[in-house]
Amino acid sequence: MSSAPPRPNQDQADPTPERVAEDLGFGRVVAQTARGRFLGRDGQPSSRKYGLGPQRAARFYLQALNATWPQFLIWSLATLLLLNGLFAVAYTALGPEALHGQEELRIVDPFLRAFAFSVGTFTTVGTGPMYAVGATATWLVVVESLIGPLVMLGIGGILVARITRPRMEVRFSQSAVVAPYRGGRGLMFRMVNVKPGEVSDVRVKLNLAWFEEVDGRRERRFHQLELERSSVEFFTLHWTVVHPITARSPLRGITPAQLHAAQAEILVHVRAHEETFSTSVTARTSYRWDEIRWDVKFADMFLQTEDGVLAIDVDRLDRTDRLPEGATATPAALESASV
Repeated sequence: MSSAPPRPNQDQADPTPERVAEDLGFGRVVAQTARGRFLGRDGQPSSRKYGLGPQRAARFYLQALNATWPQFLIWSLATLLLLNGLFAVAYTALGPEALHGQEELRIVDPFLRAFAFSVGTFTTVGTGPMYAVGATATWLVVVESLIGPLVMLGIGGILVARITRPRMEVRFSQSAVVAPYRGGRGLMFRMVNVKPGEVSDVRVKLNLAWFEEVDGRRERRFHQLELERSSVEFFTLHWTVVHPITARSPLRGITPAQLHAAQAEILVHVRAHEETFSTSVTARTSYRWDEIRWDVKFADMFLQTEDGVLAIDVDRLDRTDRLPEGATATPAALESASV
């Protein structure tokens, strides 16, 4: 049985064997040699793969799917303006004889005339009275008329994929806290679904990764943390996920200094049923030892409404109330009680 980092109650007998989660799929070698966190706050793994090439197209596609709507629209518009601007520069460089019929547009600026012609060719909506003259200008029109629809089709495809992609956008509290809980302490964090769509059958799994002294050696071990409640059927408001720190917990008797020395990281995995597309969705994040606050508790998020409907203020997700110094940084008595 592995032993946790030294605690003030080390002289007492250890409780029943802790539930060890092995290595969560990272592999024993990786678990012992890796430094830093396993998951970023956005849930993305910190690991890398070499030997697969740059995979720029696949990475670009994933970034386009995961970008916010303002970012996606701005980058799409910027791409279209840039490509049409480049073709307009090419038409302008061919001289005033490359395009005819622009007199009817009454546009004096030659670049603006070429840009209008490029947009009509690029989007296949038509160029009006203007037309290309000469072999070079004609070939340029042919190239643009092939590239334009492909680019428009690509942007439209990503747009459809973004709209039809089932997602659950969970916002996690910036910090986890160790707060009072049922006469002892509990490790807690809060989360809320900020998407208008509803999710149900939400399940949370919490794992602890930290270094322990095992037979005189410093090894990283993984433990699955038992939760006060690991699933909820309705997730219409927010959820405060709680791991009670009892005599059975791997965190029993823990202090901020010991958590720092163990380089602890709390790995969070959320799985739910998305009702709009009737499919499973997931979300991940992690909290390192320096993202866990002590001697505080989460502030109330509920609001009073005139019609009596339950409501919360999502802006209060990260708010906490201060507690007396040592309120939770000092181990509770029940953590050393026999099981």
